[in-house]
Amino acid sequence: MPASIQQKIIIEDIKDGVIILQGGDLRGILIASSVNFSLKSADEQDSIIFKYQGFLNSLDFPVQILTVSRHLNIDGYLASIEQKRKEQTSELLRIQIAEYLDFIKNLVQVGNIMDQAFYVVVPLSRVEKKEAGVLEKLGLTQKPAASEELKSFDELKSQLWQRLEYLSGGLAGMGIKSTPLNTEEITQLFYRLYNMGVKVAPTAPAKEEI
Repeated sequence: MPASIQQKIIIEDIKDGVIILQGGDLRGILIASSVNFSLKSADEQDSIIFKYQGFLNSLDFPVQILTVSRHLNIDGYLASIEQKRKEQTSELLRIQIAEYLDFIKNLVQVGNIMDQAFYVVVPLSRVEKKEAGVLEKLGLTQKPAASEELKSFDELKSQLWQRLEYLSGGLAGMGIKSTPLNTEEITQLFYRLYNMGVKVAPTAPAKEEI
């Protein structure tokens, strides 16, 4: 019998803007703006590449860069424009709005309008590996060569937030604004990821800073 969707999802909980996986490991997510690289001059492009290289080399933990693309549903937007057309008292404005609506509808039919969002996923393990000292390595104590220390959720969250802040600062150096997702925004993100066939309405960025 096929496994249920719940069995395939490895998320245990989402709390205080932190994803708690089965087993206790944590994940934090930054939503990031984009840079129109092709519109930059050659010197600006070289500068961004150099900064990005230095940024990646400075990381001592892994990250995942996630791009989510969805077909955009603009039916609500078109309906609002049509309502404004009906409310206009000027015949000239009604004609101009009607022409604009026809243009948008034709544009949608010709090409796919996509909504894109960019995220950086940051992991943190609940188990901290502690390096053995000299005596342990020489086998002169009864302790194992390495030990594991379990941390509390608050300790792990604080450490994860430090990573998120470090990443946000590094991205800012390349002209990319970013901010952590809160619990509700993370939940909405995973709903969209598990319902990729559903078109989404245009939405404002998750945070005003973006």
